[in-house]
Amino acid sequence: MRIGHGYDVHRFCDGDHVILGGVRIDHEQALAAHSDGDVVLHALCDALLGAIGAGDIGRHFPDDDAAWAGADSRDLLRRVMAQVQSAGFLLGNADLTVIAQAPRLAMHIPSMIERIAADCAADLDAVNVKATTTEGLGFCGRREGIAAHAVVLLVPASP
Repeated sequence: MRIGHGYDVHRFCDGDHVILGGVRIDHEQALAAHSDGDVVLHALCDALLGAIGAGDIGRHFPDDDAAWAGADSRDLLRRVMAQVQSAGFLLGNADLTVIAQAPRLAMHIPSMIERIAADCAADLDAVNVKATTTEGLGFCGRREGIAAHAVVLLVPASP
């Protein structure tokens, strides 16, 4: 088995929505990023890549490469999962935490879980997403951005 941890953060900028866990959520701001700014999926990609010893998302999809400008993070996740599978592993489970004062996320979590499980070829109960605030503390609490942590357990594809 292999364990990986990922973390990502993006600051807010002008816009009318955020994308988190592959879900478009209306909001009075967007997340500044080279891709779609999905901190949840970026943290998950980093955790998966870390678990197989393959670096991080920036190594595979650099933000100075025009090919990845505006990239859909679900596509990035599927590419990372192909690497995980090529390395001989499957997702055992993923536990993700979104840190955001706003927007409120509870109603969007089931859709996030569905998309993540589908893109990782995993059962729904293998993916857990939770959201928390920082009670107004720090950059997330001041509504300057959103952060996410991801922890994954990979299991061998064949015993």
